Amino acid sequence: MMAWTSPLRHSASRQRGFVLVAVLWLLAALAVLAVIFSVHLSNSTRALALNDTELQADALVSAAVELTAYRIWLADEEAPPQREDSQLPRTRSRPPRGAFQTQLGGAELSVAFASEATRIDLNAAPKELLAGLMSVLGASSDEASQHADRIVGWRTRATAETSDREDSLYLAAGRTYAPRKAPFAHVNELALGLGLPPVLVDRALPFVTVFSGMPGVDALNAPPEVVAALPGMTPRRLKQFLNDRGGLANEPAAVAAALGVAKASVAAAPSESYRVTIRVRLSSGREFASEVVISMRDGEDPFRVLSWQGATDAQTRRPAKM
Repeated sequence: MMAWTSPLRHSASRQRGFVLVAVLWLLAALAVLAVIFSVHLSNSTRALALNDTELQADALVSAAVELTAYRIWLADEEAPPQREDSQLPRTRSRPPRGAFQTQLGGAELSVAFASEATRIDLNAAPKELLAGLMSVLGASSDEASQHADRIVGWRTRATAETSDREDSLYLAAGRTYAPRKAPFAHVNELALGLGLPPVLVDRALPFVTVFSGMPGVDALNAPPEVVAALPGMTPRRLKQFLNDRGGLANEPAAVAAALGVAKASVAAAPSESYRVTIRVRLSSGREFASEVVISMRDGEDPFRVLSWQGATDAQTRRPAKM
């Protein structure tokens, strides 16, 4: 004889089964949420730690810039005083370049600085000096002259006679922009110059600036490529000058005699601007690099920042090994 089961018991069993499944699904969902929260918390912690590291690196870069400005200012202040009856303006005794290392907050700082007069100013250099640099970097004589024309054309304010001349060249070449007709705002604008090959622009960037404001360069401290670009410089004189300049006095007459006809492109006065290259090594072993350009002009502030490249991971700045 079969046992009789009440429909109510079957219904209760099914309900308990549904509840159990719902509870299991809820527990699974909570477990997934817990994992997601754990991953989010871990990522947030890492992001905050990375943020703190970058903030620390930026603060150390700022400190390095201030130390550099102080060293430059101190060298000027410690220079021998000028005679009171002298009619000449006070000459600066700021070092054209320098380097130092120090430790700060458990980090190691390696700093190098150099006057912007060791570079060719895109806004002030004459066409001959610009063409000389293009030639040194690999352009033919004709190409170098054309590239220099386009650089001068880019920075030159338009007049009634020249208002359309440069524009028409860019239009004929299919460019969707016209030359600035004002000073270069950044050296990277050189890449916009009509006909300038990207490879040549990349080669030129380490040797040009928009911050010196001088038509000439500091030949005693400039890179060999810049010295070789001086109009009138010959390979023989270049070799002799580079061999001898370490022992030359920092006097216009001595430099002029060593350069010969190339002396016309030498800066008449030291630049007020300096490029500061900073490398930061934290106690964790991470390294950051930065480059800042400052002006040491007299005024209420000891220096003024002209260009600031924030601290970036030094590993990402290194070229990949082939």
